[in-house]
Amino acid sequence: MKIYNFIMLILFMFFIGNLIFVSKHKHLLINLLSLEFMVLSIFLFMLMILSYMNINMYMLMVFLVFAVCEGALGLSILVSMIRTHGNDYFQSFNLL
Repeated sequence: MKIYNFIMLILFMFFIGNLIFVSKHKHLLINLLSLEFMVLSIFLFMLMILSYMNINMYMLMVFLVFAVCEGALGLSILVSMIRTHGNDYFQSFNLL
């Protein structure tokens, strides 16, 4: 019963992060934070499953490396967008 509650909490975290990402927000930073929240919930799910099955945690290290690279790429896009446009609003620049 306890593991079922933990799985439901992780799924709730993932769906809340997905809901924030899909909703129309003006700022890029909010979308990046929701993506990192979804990555955190996937990490917790993988940690729980791998520890429950007694499998090595090397896959978690690979996942964390990709998550850190994704976060650094998102922040670099945010910084370059702020330098070129002055803010992180989606409406302030043209996507074409």
